[in-house]
Amino acid sequence: MTDITQQKPAFRPTLKSPWTVSLGLLILVAIFDLPNLGAVSLFAVMAFLSTLKYIVFAVFLIAALKAAGAEAVVANAFKGREIRMIFVASLFGGLAPFCSCEVIPFISGLLILGAPLSAVMAFWLSSPLIDPPTLFITAGALGWDFAIAKAIAAVSLGIFGGFVVKFFARGGAFANPLKPSFSQGCGCGPSPLTGTPVWAFWTEVERRETFKHEFITNAFFLAKWLAMAYVLEALLVSYIPSDMIVKVVGGEGLWPIVTAALVGMPAYLNSYVAPPLLAGLTEQGMSPGAAMSFMIAGAVSSVPAMAAVWSLVRPQIFALYLGLGVTGAIVAGVIFQQVT
Repeated sequence: MTDITQQKPAFRPTLKSPWTVSLGLLILVAIFDLPNLGAVSLFAVMAFLSTLKYIVFAVFLIAALKAAGAEAVVANAFKGREIRMIFVASLFGGLAPFCSCEVIPFISGLLILGAPLSAVMAFWLSSPLIDPPTLFITAGALGWDFAIAKAIAAVSLGIFGGFVVKFFARGGAFANPLKPSFSQGCGCGPSPLTGTPVWAFWTEVERRETFKHEFITNAFFLAKWLAMAYVLEALLVSYIPSDMIVKVVGGEGLWPIVTAALVGMPAYLNSYVAPPLLAGLTEQGMSPGAAMSFMIAGAVSSVPAMAAVWSLVRPQIFALYLGLGVTGAIVAGVIFQQVT
């Protein structure tokens, strides 16, 4: 599930804008530590430039998927036998170029049409964790080993959650998952349950315009969030003592991983800000397993991801979603800690 398609490409700094936050942080450095301003600014600029090639490719890919109408392919994940649906929905969860509110009519339509909750849960759990832009941005900040491990964790968590729901559903649980009243849409257009993708999107004027719009929109969105992320990373490296990080989420063992998951759930911003911040934290002593746990728990509990689930299903299913998310984050962190 990607949220970048909701944004507008205008450069309009406001008090809540990441541009304003970035500038404000640099102004504070200039006021309280002027000699270090150059070093902090240079660190942020060089970090941004080091991932620029990943950003450009990610923006191109998501624009091409939207222009081609690739969302229609995802509906095929919810056809056939239930076990197949769980596996395919987990795989497709990170590929669909949905904005967060497009997921609401998409999933509600599937549930109304009789798609099993197990497959829907598999999609819900995997989709916030990885998508094409996040994969490349994570690779640029934390390396391909971490990015690929996160993608594997996303699919595995989806499969795990799907089978947990399938197990409980056999006993009659979750028979009526939808809320009596729920949002049917939010202005993002109809649910893409039908349709055929046109991969050669450049052959149609309307699709070329869609590509252009999505490319510009996503480029501005990623630029503003990553600019803020790299300024924050520079400040972390410059001003947060490494021994403080090591005490909380460093070293071996289970506790740092559990702590990172519990901290990550309320503290997470989005999948584009997190990799640079975690790069700074790992430089300061955060363990690899804790970094993985933080990222997975935070993505599942991000506001867009939770809103999509809460708006549709009953509270007990929402609680199960969060429980599966934090459990999967801890397990993924432990495994990643062991293999690195």
